[in-house]
Amino acid sequence: MGVDVLTKCIHLENEDKKSPYGAVSFPIFQTATFAHPGVENSTGYDYSRLQNPTREQLEKVVASLENGIDALAFSSGMAAIATLMELFKPGDHLIVDADLYGGTIRLFDHISEKNGLKITKIDCIEAEIERNIRENTKAVYIETPTNPMMNVYDIKRLAELTHAHGALLIVDNTFLSPYFQNPLDLGADIVVHSGTKYLGGHNDTLSGFLVAGEEKIAEGLRFIIKTTGAGLAPFDSWLILRGIKTLGLRMEKAQENAFEIARYLSEQKEVTKVLYPGLKEHPGYEIMKKQSRGFGGMVTFEVESEAFAKSILGNVKLIQFAESLGGVETLITYPITQTHADVPKDQLEKNGINERLLRLSVGIEAANDLILEFERVFEIARRERDGREKS
Repeated sequence: MGVDVLTKCIHLENEDKKSPYGAVSFPIFQTATFAHPGVENSTGYDYSRLQNPTREQLEKVVASLENGIDALAFSSGMAAIATLMELFKPGDHLIVDADLYGGTIRLFDHISEKNGLKITKIDCIEAEIERNIRENTKAVYIETPTNPMMNVYDIKRLAELTHAHGALLIVDNTFLSPYFQNPLDLGADIVVHSGTKYLGGHNDTLSGFLVAGEEKIAEGLRFIIKTTGAGLAPFDSWLILRGIKTLGLRMEKAQENAFEIARYLSEQKEVTKVLYPGLKEHPGYEIMKKQSRGFGGMVTFEVESEAFAKSILGNVKLIQFAESLGGVETLITYPITQTHADVPKDQLEKNGINERLLRLSVGIEAANDLILEFERVFEIARRERDGREKS
């Protein structure tokens, strides 16, 4: 029986602390370069662009959490995805889900395609992948659940499909974190994380990760990261290490709160849609039960009008109107002007992202306080609406 994921967040098996002083917190090796004892005699570290002990420790922890061969830590989630795209060459074809984080879509549209990659954006259900796959298709790229529409895909079945065509399956696991979901165990080849989010958990630093399930892929990514120099700095690596120690506790509390808020929102007549995969009516509920250990802390909902949505955003106090997710604080985001502002309008409409849609990253505050906050801002929005109607 393996070590529980809660324990993995704090301890590596057969851990080497690399400290003669017995430090419980792994040290920050804040150095750019390392001295050699002699010619052809190295400490194992040469230059922090190549590797640094603090970053290496973090990478081992993340690889362990995702049950991967290797993990690489980057200066941001987008730096990780940009590096990932360097595995491919001009003319290679990738199928990507149409409902991805807006920054990922921006990278594909303006950088990857400029560099000669052929990108097809679809809803990544099996039939659509079969319809769009080509001889030169090298990978399928998904999020599950997706951002922000919370679509859920069967990772195991998609892995079987992509492998049958000689392609890789890449899964962005940011929304659930390795605490709730391990795509490599289900057949995925590469896992992506914005470590800024749940892994760090405190909205105080940026980071990104790629986790490989095979040695050949890991070797290719290692060559690229040392060549392009997008590795995470020592201090930021330490901050993420510190955040991961409480990952399990934070994920459990955020999920508990998300259930309460999703139920509350479902009961409000001004809310026309609640997207949370932990609700039994969500179309991905059964898949989530099969492939994940939880449903996460992200809730997307739609309200009756643009004015109602903007009133909520303008009046929240305890809940903060900010663009990010996965921290201890509850944040509310307006995808159409924030996370997905650069997504083409026709794609936004197709995905269901409109002026009435709000995305909630549920934090670890007391659930009742969060619900009281919603009651307050909903009441303000109702009064404003009624005032407009009377005038």
